[in-house]
Amino acid sequence: MPEAASAPSPTLGFARAGGPPSSRAVIGDSEFDRDTAVTRRETGVYDIDLSAGWTIINAVNGGYLLAVLGRALADTLPHPDPFTVSAHYLTASQPGPAVVRTQTVRTGRTLSTGQASLLQFDDEGNEVERIRVLASYGDLAGLPDDVRTTAAPPAIPPLGQCFGPEDGPAPVEGSSAIAGRLMLKLDPATLGWALGAPSGKGEMRAWFGLADGRDADPLSLLLAVDALPPTAFEIGLKGWVPTVELTVHVRHRPAPGPLRVSITTRNLAGGFLEEDAEVWDSADRLVAQSRQLARVRLG
Repeated sequence: MPEAASAPSPTLGFARAGGPPSSRAVIGDSEFDRDTAVTRRETGVYDIDLSAGWTIINAVNGGYLLAVLGRALADTLPHPDPFTVSAHYLTASQPGPAVVRTQTVRTGRTLSTGQASLLQFDDEGNEVERIRVLASYGDLAGLPDDVRTTAAPPAIPPLGQCFGPEDGPAPVEGSSAIAGRLMLKLDPATLGWALGAPSGKGEMRAWFGLADGRDADPLSLLLAVDALPPTAFEIGLKGWVPTVELTVHVRHRPAPGPLRVSITTRNLAGGFLEEDAEVWDSADRLVAQSRQLARVRLG
């Protein structure tokens, strides 16, 4: 989860008016692909310049970071797609140069497992680990079609009935650079926080896409689970909500079209809350799930 602004209304900068762009980007040739691209220096070592375009305030968004490490692991491991990714966020990442180090833990016919760390240097030149990931990869195209589930897509109004920044207070200049990267239209039933009347339910729902029209793929699902405003806002809290740990399960390769993301929090205790996310594609398939533990500032 990004570290949110200290007041709720500027966070409408997450949202972006929803209509498809006149020229749609394609997977492999989009802003997201360019900004998550890693350069292999040697086996298991990759260089990247973390883009300032994916920041909230001054910190790099956690979902974007997960996609960066996910791309490096896809290059390291013999299987193409993330199935499960568990990340621990150790220190806040900043835009600029970073190094990703990967290691293969185990390879098998169906799944391969690896670990990765992203590191940067502090002002004294010391190497600082920002995030550490353990992940298993497979081939989503090879999964059977048998689905037995009680899950149902979230009831979100049509795009035209949801809200972007043009419907609320203007975002603070420079506060949410990630806003320009996303198409995010929020369900009005989960926007009480922006009007000064949070529901107290700990729910957030939205239509999600990339601003340049690029369709979703397994790597961008790692971003989707961590791109909505924090559920803490709808509980009535303000301020930073940094992620401590985030686990994502990718269940299916998404169909073209906008995604629907639903996030809920049931328990806030001791200054920590969980966020459970579901991501549904345009074919009404559950394509990703996640749970994260986040820290909140009380009082």
